Amino acid sequence: MKFSIIIPTLNEEILLPNLLGQLTEENIRNKFDFEIIISDGGSKDNTLEIAKKFTNKILSNNENTKQNIAIGRNTGAKNASGDLLIFLNGDVVINDPYYFFNFLNDSFHKSDYLAFTCDVWIYPKEEILSDRIFHTIYNTYFRLLNYAGVGMGRGECQVIRKSVFDRIGGYNEQCAAGEDFELFKRIRKLGKILYSKSIFVYESPRRFRKLGYFMVTFSWIANSFSVMFLKRSLHSEWEQIR
Repeated sequence: MKFSIIIPTLNEEILLPNLLGQLTEENIRNKFDFEIIISDGGSKDNTLEIAKKFTNKILSNNENTKQNIAIGRNTGAKNASGDLLIFLNGDVVINDPYYFFNFLNDSFHKSDYLAFTCDVWIYPKEEILSDRIFHTIYNTYFRLLNYAGVGMGRGECQVIRKSVFDRIGGYNEQCAAGEDFELFKRIRKLGKILYSKSIFVYESPRRFRKLGYFMVTFSWIANSFSVMFLKRSLHSEWEQIR
C-alpha cells in the first residue's frame, strides 16, 4: 500500500522541519512506500526552501488570491498517487512514526475502514494544565462521537482512502474552517471510520496561547453549526497565527 502524505503549509519555516524530519528517518524510508506532498498557500518565509530538502513534490500557490486549507489539501490530493491519503498539518509531530505507518498499513489492508483519525495533544515540552484538561475533554468527545457513528476528526491528522476521497469530492472549499468535520460527516455516511487511542499527534499551542481556549472553542462551535446548516463556514478566512 502506498501512502501520500499531504501537508498544507503557510509560513511554517519554524515547525515544519520537525515533521519532515520524522517522515524521512531511515527506518521509515526503508520500510514504507510513500510520497510527501507539500501544498503551499503562498508562504513568504523560507517554508519552500526547507521543504525542498525533504521532497521534490511541492505545489505552490502563485496566484494573488488567498488559498484556504481546504483548497490546499484538495490540491495535494489531486496530485497524489498513493492508495491512502494522509493529511497532516505543518505544525504537528507524530508520537511514534514507525508504529503510525505500520498500524495504517495493517489496518487498511485487513478491513473495510474508509478513514482514520486520532487524538491530538499539545507538544509535551509546552503543555500546561489547561492544555491537558481541554484536550482530554475534546479527545474524549471526538472518540465518543465516532463510536456513536457520527463522523468527526480534526484536520491535524486525517487519513482517507483515495478512492473514497475522490468519490465524495474532497474537502468543501467553501469552508475556511470546519472543513475537517464536514468531510468526515460525509465519509461516515458511506462506511466506517477507524479511531485509535494508541496513535496520536502533538500540535503547537500557539492558537490557544494567543486567543485562549474560550475563543477558540467558540469559533469551532460557531463554524461547525454554520457548516452543518449552511454548508459553508462562518468565517471566510481562518486567522493565521505563527
